[in-house]
Formats: sequence, structure tokens, C-alpha cells
Amino acid sequence: MTSHPTEKWDIPESLRRRMVEVARDLRQQQTPSEEKLWQQLRRKQRGYRVRRQQPIGPFIVDFYISQARLVIEVDGAVHTQHIEKDKQRQDLLEELGLTVLRFSTTAVEQTLSEVLEQIDTYVQILTTQTNI
Repeated sequence: MTSHPTEKWDIPESLRRRMVEVARDLRQQQTPSEEKLWQQLRRKQRGYRVRRQQPIGPFIVDFYISQARLVIEVDGAVHTQHIEKDKQRQDLLEELGLTVLRFSTTAVEQTLSEVLEQIDTYVQILTTQTNI
């Protein structure tokens, strides 16, 4: 079994607890697009477990599928400063061996079935790779 990605960072217990609290709050404040996607991913409806607003290291990701080591982010309208910050964050997550999929709120709202199909494909590929 693979280790949890957070183990690569030495995060103080107080910060870890605070991040869990923040994640809990974020679950109550999901965007409409995140909620729409969550309704299709929750309760293993697609055959895999999905966590929402999951703390990983110093970050809280929108969705995480541990068996595939797959992070899913739903991006709203962004400013230039957020693009660079998101890129740095994605690079750090990928250094942990995670795959990051990004979808725009527009994609989730207008082409949800295609978004779900892409997620399913990645889960299948990534779980096959980890079982080799």
C-alpha cells in the first residue's frame, strides 16, 4: 500500500487540525459547480471513493481519489496572479506523485458527462498503473 502524500511534508499537528477545520468549512461553502460534480462523485456512485475538500500537505484540494492518487480541481474565473499560484501548487502536488486534473466551472456546468468520462478514464489508467 502506498503512503499518504501528506507524509512527505512535516506539518505540525496544530496546522493539520486547523486545515481539517478549514476543509470542513469549505465543504459547507462549495461553489455550484463543485456541488454539481460532487453529486455525481459521492457515495462511490462511479465505483471509486472520492473525498472532497481534502487536505494534502499544505493544500486543500477540491476532490481527491486516493486509490488513483488523483486530484481534481474545479477552477472558476481566475486572475493572472492565481494562474501562477495554481501552477506552483500543481507542481508541488505532482512532485508527490499525484496527478492533477483541472476543469473549468463552465466545463462542469455545460459538459458534465464529458468531465465525468475523463475522470473515469484517468482513474482506470492510474489504478492500472499502480497495480502493475
